Amino acid sequence: MKKISVSFLSSKNVPMDLRKIDETDADYVHVDVMDGKFVSNKTMPFSEMRHIHKYTSKRLEVHLMVKEPSKFIPLYAELNTEYIIFHIETEEDIIKNLEMIKSYSIKTGLAINPETPIKELIPYLPYLDEVLVMSVVPGAGGQSFIMESVERIKELRALIDSYKFPIMINVDGGINNNTKDYCREADILAAGSYVVLAADFQEKISSLR
Repeated sequence: MKKISVSFLSSKNVPMDLRKIDETDADYVHVDVMDGKFVSNKTMPFSEMRHIHKYTSKRLEVHLMVKEPSKFIPLYAELNTEYIIFHIETEEDIIKNLEMIKSYSIKTGLAINPETPIKELIPYLPYLDEVLVMSVVPGAGGQSFIMESVERIKELRALIDSYKFPIMINVDGGINNNTKDYCREADILAAGSYVVLAADFQEKISSLR
């Protein structure tokens, strides 16, 4: 059974929706962090994000869509965080940042954009607990699943299996009860608007498993 990570990026009322996510059997709250530089949109600052724990006891999966992950990693390491994920497309030292995440005893993840070749992940596989395959262009919620992602997920699964690393595959973008079937090789699905814009969060989460 797949794990489900719920993003509140499309939420109209974040505190209320975090409480509603908390009442479901979702495995993680997916925290999208955007700096307005790596992607054009910007999410609320850490000074507000740090209060997430008031509304949910779920473990967090933090997705840093930021130009300088090293500035954000120590902040989000303070929270109830299981994974910190940043993008392979950033220009900082990737291994240094992965080691920084591990220094906080937090699991590591690299996100990879739709146009970036899967093989670019190879040097970092020994350091990774998760790869987040972006099935949309990062930066906004509510986008449609990019169909080329299907072959990319399969390619990544074959790559991970060939190296025999225990790395989880997560797929993020346009996830719903139809597109979940394109992600058979994934271990985790990150869903946003499909869940938080629905009347019944649990029903939607159950439909993805």
